[in-house]
Amino acid sequence: MKILLGLTLGYVGVLASQTLVLAATPTPMATSMPIASQNMKTVSQTVNFNPPKPPADPPPGGRVLGGAKRGSCPQVKQDLTALVPYTKEPSSITNVWSLTTSPNPTFWFYVPYSQKDNLPAKFVLQEDQPQSKELYNQPIALPKNPGIISVTLPANAPKLAVNQQYRWFLTFACETQEPSPPIYVEGVVKRVNLSQATTKELQTATPLEQFAIYAQNGIWHEAITILATLRQEHPQDLKLNTQWQDLLASVRLSDVATEPILSDKH
Repeated sequence: MKILLGLTLGYVGVLASQTLVLAATPTPMATSMPIASQNMKTVSQTVNFNPPKPPADPPPGGRVLGGAKRGSCPQVKQDLTALVPYTKEPSSITNVWSLTTSPNPTFWFYVPYSQKDNLPAKFVLQEDQPQSKELYNQPIALPKNPGIISVTLPANAPKLAVNQQYRWFLTFACETQEPSPPIYVEGVVKRVNLSQATTKELQTATPLEQFAIYAQNGIWHEAITILATLRQEHPQDLKLNTQWQDLLASVRLSDVATEPILSDKH
């Protein structure tokens, strides 16, 4: 992990100098139509995510689960989990790799901790290669209860460039007085452009149809954000709940598929 030492040593200073922000559930992407009840046209078939193949040289690596209990971190039934596609290679390397079309994408996580745990947390974005320059570093406020949260890069954050890779981290410090390795998840995201035909198709599609188009084209961040937003707006819709569980199951994240999606107020 390229920035693990820096994350560990920098917690106290960073948290003292920055203002906490709540992880917020975003509005749909700029390419998405407004989500409203009249646009609730159900996708008839099961939508499976079509994961893009991660680059081989060098592989992105990463960590989709937060791992074992460390320091004073509380014991949890389900680990910190990044809601993002991943692969496990024969070499035992885990590649956490995803695509977005947005310059300010949204990232989703299952957080097993709550405000009563009082754990400093932050989201970090870096250039992936070659110098791992830090672009964004923001403390994240814990939710009132464990659940699924979102972190959206704000308008004043550096915008992701097309065809560039970026490495992200979500970390939780269990020890703030004596530096020790944090619990963290890590992955690489790349911004891409869709074809003109697909972009045109999105312009006339309902939100659920947009979700299916993004999923079939391997665009994870837009697909999960649209579906999560729909689920929050229509919490009693059983078909949406099934599609959500199917989406997470298609990327081997069934363990957190039934966890609550928290609002920006948590």
